[in-house]
Amino acid sequence: MINRRIKEEFERMLRGVGEGPPGTWVRVGMDTGGIAAGADRLFAQLREACAEAGVPDTAVLRAGSYGYAWIDPLVEVRVDGGAPVLYGIVDEAVATRIVDEHLKGGRLVDGHVIAPRHRGAKLDQPVTAIIVQDTSREGGDKTRFFQSSMEDELKVRGMGEEVQVVRALDMGIYHEGLVVQLLPSGVTYTNVLSRDIVRIVEETVSNNAVLEDLLWTRKDLQDRIVLRHCGHLDPESLDDALRGGVYRGLADALAKHGPEGVIDEVKAGGLRGRGGAGFPTGFKWELTRKPAAKRKFVICNADEGDPGAFMDRSILEGDPHSVLEGLILAGYAVGASKGFFYIRAEYPLAVARVEKAIASARERGLLGENILGSGWNFDAEVRLGAGAFVCGEETALIASIEGKRGSPEPRPPYPSVKGLWGMPTCINNVETLAAVPWIITNGGASYASRGMVKSLGTKVFAVTGKVRNPQLVEVPMGTTVHDIVYNICGGVQDDIPIKGVQTGGPSGGIIPEKLLDTPVTYENLQALGSIMGSGGMLIMDENDCMVDVAAFYLKFCVDESCGKCAPCRVGGYQMLQLLLKISRGRGSTEDLEQIRRICTAMQKASLCGLGQTAPNPILSSLRYFEDEYFAYIEGGTSYARKRKRALAEGKSLKEAV
Repeated sequence: MINRRIKEEFERMLRGVGEGPPGTWVRVGMDTGGIAAGADRLFAQLREACAEAGVPDTAVLRAGSYGYAWIDPLVEVRVDGGAPVLYGIVDEAVATRIVDEHLKGGRLVDGHVIAPRHRGAKLDQPVTAIIVQDTSREGGDKTRFFQSSMEDELKVRGMGEEVQVVRALDMGIYHEGLVVQLLPSGVTYTNVLSRDIVRIVEETVSNNAVLEDLLWTRKDLQDRIVLRHCGHLDPESLDDALRGGVYRGLADALAKHGPEGVIDEVKAGGLRGRGGAGFPTGFKWELTRKPAAKRKFVICNADEGDPGAFMDRSILEGDPHSVLEGLILAGYAVGASKGFFYIRAEYPLAVARVEKAIASARERGLLGENILGSGWNFDAEVRLGAGAFVCGEETALIASIEGKRGSPEPRPPYPSVKGLWGMPTCINNVETLAAVPWIITNGGASYASRGMVKSLGTKVFAVTGKVRNPQLVEVPMGTTVHDIVYNICGGVQDDIPIKGVQTGGPSGGIIPEKLLDTPVTYENLQALGSIMGSGGMLIMDENDCMVDVAAFYLKFCVDESCGKCAPCRVGGYQMLQLLLKISRGRGSTEDLEQIRRICTAMQKASLCGLGQTAPNPILSSLRYFEDEYFAYIEGGTSYARKRKRALAEGKSLKEAV
């Protein structure tokens, strides 16, 4: 039965937040990456410039990460309620042009537009702008030629002033020749040739007819559930969060689902822990709910420590209220009265925004006593981690919150039975909790309709390394590594052939180029000798040495080991010395066998996941790239010197050897 009082209380709260931004606004991506690229200065500059142009300060807004890490800082503009336009690589000069040309003159700024992900199938509005980009990367960039040709054809037909043609910074489509997108409908044409320009202007622009032979109909590979609000809401505004639908899942849970109903929906969605292990979330919550105890706790694990990973940081910075809502729902489901955000201190912006979210939610009655008039009490606070990688492990994290040295403890008992201060405790990572409110609002079946087999829903990846467009992506489980690298991120930097993809950070393995068509699932990655991990994805080209890569990740694990158990403490160090010996040209085939024996011992005898998974990069590199180890062994010190010289001179190994 629906508790109408809770629903009415929530609807009353929504009515009090106002209508939101006006029809004209400017939004600046103010995550850590954006700020590092100068977004804070742009924000101040745009406020001043917009005030002079008659646009109020309240219409210059902040946002979290848009995901496009390679073209920070980003600025989004909407004029008179029209379709928003996103710009990348915005410096002070471009910001001035955005105000003068776009806000005042209604014209797009050439060369900085990022094409919308929404691509229409029909022209439901007159064309006002055409964005173009040559995505072939073969035979030179022909974008300017097509731009001028399109402009000339529009002028011939008397439409040169009413339809603008601009070069895009990125179309989100790659290796498809010239790509043309018509705004505001989003109709997109690919592999456009010179002879097609007349047809596009005559049939599409003039007569609203879609050219089916050119139309791009492929569905966007990204499906943003966890990242649904990042780049669209002000992360420091509870009113903006409420207008965007945050906390509706909490109201629904309190009013009609109940704790068991919440667990049932999460189980129906097939959500598994996105921190790496992939343990079923609903089942973990059920285990924590069952024990009788005076107190129970829930913890958000935001101790993101993988090199190159920035998923959790971006989510916390861009949508802290959704993660808080997920933590509250977890507390409600398991019967907890207190929640903790365990965030590494190296994330000061994430810490500040989460603390602000907690304070504003408590002030509005979404946190604290008698939440939404339900009679249920729950509160939350932030605890800072000191940057120890091992504290990402559950028992080490619990010890750190308790004020002890962060080192793992044997299991069982598991935290679900005996965790924080000896009480039942449920621990989920940031991405897991951010997905929960969407599941409660939209239903577990809708979430489970994405993905494949036992890996359902979506997964966020931070794609970095030798990739053309490093960025944050969210795709349905089952998307291939090849699609992520080539069709979302544009392929490998400088078009050098790809050698492998490292997933799962220091605990993951290396997937060779021949296996990139493998669908990304927990089971598939494990079969390849890697893991999902928290979502790091490092791209390596043929100039990267897999022996060096394996040594790099092992050194990270050796440095971050707590030293509590001998298999990890001693085994990791011994194996690192053997890898370094090989990379100096002094190794032998016996060293490879010794490395394999140590790997097996660490996997079987280490106390926690750090030691158990530290051998993964070494074993996968031996599995797929054993020839590189033999090159050092058989080539000796001469080969090692050539390799070192090639790296110093920026040459490939093929050029040097």
